[in-house]
Amino acid sequence: MSGLGAIGASEFDALMQPLGPFGAAPAMVAGVSGGPHSLALAVLLARWAGARGGRLVAGVIDHGLRADSAAEAATVAGWMAARGIEARVVALGLPPGPGAQARAREARLAALLGLCDSVGAPWLTLGQHRGDQAETLLLRGFAGSGPAGLAGMAAARSAGSALVIRPLLGVAPARLEAVAAEAGLAPIRDPSNENRAFARVRLRAALADPGGEGPAVAALAEAAAAFARRRDGMAAAVAARIGAVARLQAEGFARLDLAALGQDGVAAAALAALVRVVSGSAFAPGLDAAAALLRRGAGTLGGARLVRGGLLLREQAAMAPPVPAHPGARWDGRFVLEGVPPEGCTIGPVGDARLPRPPWLPAAVVPTMAALHRDTVLVAAPGLSYPSSGAHPPCRLRFAPAGGACA
Repeated sequence: MSGLGAIGASEFDALMQPLGPFGAAPAMVAGVSGGPHSLALAVLLARWAGARGGRLVAGVIDHGLRADSAAEAATVAGWMAARGIEARVVALGLPPGPGAQARAREARLAALLGLCDSVGAPWLTLGQHRGDQAETLLLRGFAGSGPAGLAGMAAARSAGSALVIRPLLGVAPARLEAVAAEAGLAPIRDPSNENRAFARVRLRAALADPGGEGPAVAALAEAAAAFARRRDGMAAAVAARIGAVARLQAEGFARLDLAALGQDGVAAAALAALVRVVSGSAFAPGLDAAAALLRRGAGTLGGARLVRGGLLLREQAAMAPPVPAHPGARWDGRFVLEGVPPEGCTIGPVGDARLPRPPWLPAAVVPTMAALHRDTVLVAAPGLSYPSSGAHPPCRLRFAPAGGACA
C-alpha cells in the first residue's frame, strides 16, 4: 500500500474538528457494515469518543438480502464487543427484488437514525471515503445533476433524528484498509460490490483505482469539494435569509415576510427549504418551482400551501393517512410521538374538530396539526392542550420534520 498509511489519533481529531462542536461526552452512532471502511471508522471513532468521555454505539444492520446476513451481523457485533465498543444489531428483513441496493441504502439509513433516537445520540457517523465521493460525482454528472448535486455527499447534514457526519470523505480507501488491518480485523466483503449490474460498480472498475490514491479519483474528489464550497456558501446565505424573514412555529407552520424575502435565487432556495420542512418531505422542491411560487405570491408546492400575507402551512390534501400510535412513531413526516400513548390509538390530523385555539394560531393550521384518535373519537391533541386536565400529559406530538432543519 502506498500513501500515508494508517490514520493516527491527531489526524482523525483534525478530520472531526470542523464537523463540531461536539461538547463534553459526545454520544454517537456509527454505521458499521463489516466492510473495511466502516470497521476503520469504528476503530477511529471509538478512540476519539473515549478520549472525550463519550459513548459510541456501532449500528450493525442485518439487511436480510443474503442467507448469511444475520450471521455476518452477529460476527461484526462480536468484533465490536471484543474491542469494547457497544453494538446494536438491527434486522431489516428486506425482500429481494428490483432496486435492492437503493432500498437497502434507504432502509439502513432510516434504521440507523432510529437507533440514534433510541440511544439518545445526536450524531450519526458514516464511513464514506474519497473513492465513494468520486463515484458519486460521476453518477450524478451522468444523471444531469446541477451544481448542488455535483457537490457530492455532504460532510455534515441534518437528517431529523440526528446530524449525519462523514469525517472520512477526503481519505483514500487504502488508508482505511490499513486502519482495519492494524486493528487485526479481516473485513467482510460484500459480493454485490463486484456485481457489474450496478452502475457504481462499473464506474469503480473504469476508474481502476481501488485504493483511491490515483490522480483521477483525487481530481474528482477535489471537484466535488469545490462544488461543496459553493453549496456551503449558498447554504449560509439561505440560512441568513431565513433567519431574517421567517418564523418557524412548533405547530408545523411558518410565517414569512414576503417583501423582505425577495425574489432572487437565495429567496427561491429559502422558500424551497421551508416548504420541505413544513411538508415533512425528505427533499426540497426545485428552485424553478419555488421561484414561480414566489412570483405568484400564493399557491401550493411540494405538499405545502403559501397564503397571501406570508403564511406557509401543510397542504391538507397531501397529508398522510393515520398511523398506529407507539413511542417514536412519526406521522406525515412531521410529528413524532414522545411518551406512551393510550392503547389502540392512531396518529393523524386534528381534522375538523372544534377545539379552542390561542388567538395567535391561524385557524387554517389547526386541521393540519397532529392528534391521537381511537377509531373516530379524538383522544388527544397535545398541541392544542386537549384534554386540558392533568398537569403532566402522558405523551406529546413534537414537530420534527423527517428531513431535518431547514438551514
